[in-house]
Amino acid sequence: MLRKIVRIDEAKCDGCGECITSCAEGAIALVDGKARLVSDVYCDGLGACLGECPQGAITMVEAQARPFDETAVQAHLARRGRPPESGHGGGHGAAHAGCPGAAPRELRRPSLAVVQAGPGPAAAPAPRQGGSALSSWPIQLMLVPPTAPWLAGADLLVAADCVPFAYASFHAELLAGRTLVIACPKLDDNRANTDKLAELCARGDLRSITVVRMEVPCCGGLSMAARQAVQRSGAAVPVRDVVIGIDGALRQG
Repeated sequence: MLRKIVRIDEAKCDGCGECITSCAEGAIALVDGKARLVSDVYCDGLGACLGECPQGAITMVEAQARPFDETAVQAHLARRGRPPESGHGGGHGAAHAGCPGAAPRELRRPSLAVVQAGPGPAAAPAPRQGGSALSSWPIQLMLVPPTAPWLAGADLLVAADCVPFAYASFHAELLAGRTLVIACPKLDDNRANTDKLAELCARGDLRSITVVRMEVPCCGGLSMAARQAVQRSGAAVPVRDVVIGIDGALRQG
């Protein structure tokens, strides 16, 4: 798949090792006095090592690489005798060896009111006025682990990045009762979006997918990615579209 990954210029590298200690996944090692990427499956593409190289030998590029594999990272760190970082925060804290801010976690939401609003599920728990209905983290599609326990039997909401800013009732009418991932079919690699959604469908035992997107033409790529993902995975997951106008009005759904 095409994704972000580190590239090391060996001509610039002086072997100082600063990047090695900054990489929580252990993806970089010194080989013959030069920093080298051990395996693409260990590189999460977040670039924590970029600012640590005094020689400017490390850059982030988009290249064909295998998907980041968190399970392989944990096994790799265990072999090296280096414990992975743990997720933290309210609720479930799954192990995470990368950026602490991307640690998977399940969020518990007290004081939820049961309402029926707009295109949301029937009698879905929705936040009281001003509250959040977000139930898990991370939400960026490419950072969500396919093995996350909250994906099992979930009603997945695949939202275009712009939607929560345009639609005032996003939490109460769309997000309540659903598990959220966000992506942009124009700025992201939509093929990678399709690949990741297919993985979620195959491993997550999803109950349904609702794609909420903007009315602009390029945003239709998100719906296409969801449908192609379901078809590729072979899972019987219904896909539904909700379309939001740039003026914040509900156009479809």
